[in-house]
Amino acid sequence: MVVCRKKQKQCLSNEREVGDCWIGVSLADSSGLILAARVGKPTDALIEELVVSSEGKTDCLQWNSDDWGGYERVLPPEILHYIGKDKTQRLERTNGIVRQQTGRWHRRQNKARQSVGTNEGTTRLVVSYFNWIWLHSRSKTTAAQRAALALRPWTWHDLLTYPTTI
Repeated sequence: MVVCRKKQKQCLSNEREVGDCWIGVSLADSSGLILAARVGKPTDALIEELVVSSEGKTDCLQWNSDDWGGYERVLPPEILHYIGKDKTQRLERTNGIVRQQTGRWHRRQNKARQSVGTNEGTTRLVVSYFNWIWLHSRSKTTAAQRAALALRPWTWHDLLTYPTTI
């Protein structure tokens, strides 16, 4: 999924070295919980990181994706892989929601640098917000509630003070 990208001809010479910044997202189909997100150049290594970081979070053996060939090269043979827009509607809708909530991706201004490090931090924050705080307009629940990981929507205080390990 391309979230933050500008034409190469509009880039400054030092920005061309950074290149396009893609965000790969894996989504639990039943709850809509974002399982993992990875930021980087559109390479097989990015998809491999996404697959590895998604393993063990669900026992689903099915991946739905767009028609980029990296998935076919990286996904293990025991995973069923379906390709097509009809299979990725929920993921694209989630991507749109996340992009609308994130000004640096929504505006796509030249001022929003293509720094992978900055985008990784932003992505972590937005994914946490989406999973734990953001209420779906129809169900009035968070993705974490639908996945039975939370009893109520979290607040920013809950999110920022939750004990984590690095």
